Amino acid sequence: MEPIHLFDLAAKQSHWLAVRQNAVSQNIANANTPRYTAVDVEPFEAIVRKTTLSVAATAPNHITSTPAETLTARPRKSDGWGTVHSGNSVSLEQEMLKAGDISRNYAFTTNIVKSFHRMMMTAIRG
Repeated sequence: MEPIHLFDLAAKQSHWLAVRQNAVSQNIANANTPRYTAVDVEPFEAIVRKTTLSVAATAPNHITSTPAETLTARPRKSDGWGTVHSGNSVSLEQEMLKAGDISRNYAFTTNIVKSFHRMMMTAIRG
């Protein structure tokens, strides 16, 4: 059985959120480290735009698609709010906003998956 695209997308976003949470926690842990540059990951929307949905060709006349690109989150320099005299570019306020955003996105993704799962179970029972 083929995986359901929504569940696959939710799993990829959950992985991306975990990688981003790790980057945010590293930034917070190094808030007082001289010359530390804050990092962030590539936005999830950019990662989704790079991936393609693979289509199964069941007949020779069907158009085939390119295989889907694997998702990897790579740290990148963030748009810091400022650099202090020690050369550190971590803004605790910005990192806390990111942490709140990560929490909201994770809860949103989880709620969508739960709702879709309930809908599928209702359709199977009915």
